[in-house]
Amino acid sequence: MELLAPMRLYTLSKRHFVLVFVVFLICFALTVFIGIAGPKIISEQEHNGDQLLLKNISVKTGPFNLVSPPLTTYNQQLWLTCVMQAEHSNMGDFQQPIVINVDLKGVMQDASVMHIKNVRQKSRTLHCGAKCDEIIVLHLGYLNYTQYQVMVSFKGLENITYEIKVKFVWKTYNPTFSQVEIWFRFVFVVLTFMVTCLFAHSLRKFSMRDWGIEQKWMSILLPLLLLYNDPFFPLSFLVNSWFPGTLDAFFQALFLCALLLFWLCVYHGIRVQGERKCLTFYLPKLIIVGLLWLSAVTLGIWQTVNELQDPTYQYKVDIVNFQGMKIFFLIVVALYILYLIFLVVRACSELKNMPYSDLRLRFLTALTFVVLVISMVILYLRFGSKALQENFVAELSTHYQNSAEFLSFYGLLNFYLYTLAFVYSPSKNALYDSQLKDNPAFSMLNDSDDEVIYGSDYEDMPLQNGRAIKATAKYQDESDSD
Repeated sequence: MELLAPMRLYTLSKRHFVLVFVVFLICFALTVFIGIAGPKIISEQEHNGDQLLLKNISVKTGPFNLVSPPLTTYNQQLWLTCVMQAEHSNMGDFQQPIVINVDLKGVMQDASVMHIKNVRQKSRTLHCGAKCDEIIVLHLGYLNYTQYQVMVSFKGLENITYEIKVKFVWKTYNPTFSQVEIWFRFVFVVLTFMVTCLFAHSLRKFSMRDWGIEQKWMSILLPLLLLYNDPFFPLSFLVNSWFPGTLDAFFQALFLCALLLFWLCVYHGIRVQGERKCLTFYLPKLIIVGLLWLSAVTLGIWQTVNELQDPTYQYKVDIVNFQGMKIFFLIVVALYILYLIFLVVRACSELKNMPYSDLRLRFLTALTFVVLVISMVILYLRFGSKALQENFVAELSTHYQNSAEFLSFYGLLNFYLYTLAFVYSPSKNALYDSQLKDNPAFSMLNDSDDEVIYGSDYEDMPLQNGRAIKATAKYQDESDSD
């Protein structure tokens, strides 16, 4: 049986466990309320298509001359979308293939106009039911100019007999939200750095060989959480480049996949004592999670690279094999879920009679279940029932009404890791107890049920052999010599 560095988890009473969950939920609720009171994420500016046409030009063809609102780096990104509405149509649900021509120019600070891209032709499908689907005309991931001029024209609507109304909408990040985002990311970066330092300081007296698998993983996840909060985020407002945004997306994918790998390794590692071989223990998990990470990063990089060359590019429409990638991603997700359920069920069945291991298992399962339920609720409120149909990878949609959904995800993951770091760190008096408290081989025949589950002072335990006395004396002598 392996000897583990002690955890505060073992010394908590039932009341303390309830308090831990209550504090976690209060902190999360606080971020949600701040987000609800915060600014809208997206600023919109609408233009009626009829007002953008020259005389004797049909609204079904254009061209439409559009000028964006004045932009700063706090606007972060720019979208131009088109919404069409068929007037007096009795056709019901229908689809119409169309071709969109886009000519893009940028306005410099000295009012000079730079031609950015030649005319781009993109095939899109106009889908109309009760309302027509919104079409993204172009998307700029970063802003090099203070204003943009766009000329848009259509082909494929000339032969439609019913009238069409066209509305264009400029969408950008709200500058006020950008400032809120900077401050909240900064706060989470500082908090994560403090928690990481405190966690490392609490384990300094214990050899890394004696750390539990949860403690080893927390020493990896906390630095990755620091990157997830992105200390380099302000570079997005100082440098007009695609690199800061791509770096942020890379950090987020890296942390989320590391968290998925953490769950697999812990639920398997709790019941596997001794050496965990890389080939049999880590490799299958790395393959599954690595495929998820590779899918997300590949699509993100593909989208970024193509948008740099063509702002009208949309991976959902323009990648021929997008549906195949989507199916592959969902298959890997299903494999991950099945594997995780298998590990959880097997761990619960094998460890239910082992007090300390069972406590570690039950606490992690309870807290993770709460986090997953909250995440599912947020996703449902965010995307509705079509989350998997229309949103393959995490991306900013223009349907946010305020900052609550943004802050809820960041707050949820940060406070989840902070809570785990608290319960997995050793208590102040844990050094002398380490040989007894974390080794289930020492039976506790005379303890009550509460003491067995939640831990009791080793002085109250019956001595099983002389080794326990020697081990404790050894640590006391080392401490005195220090």
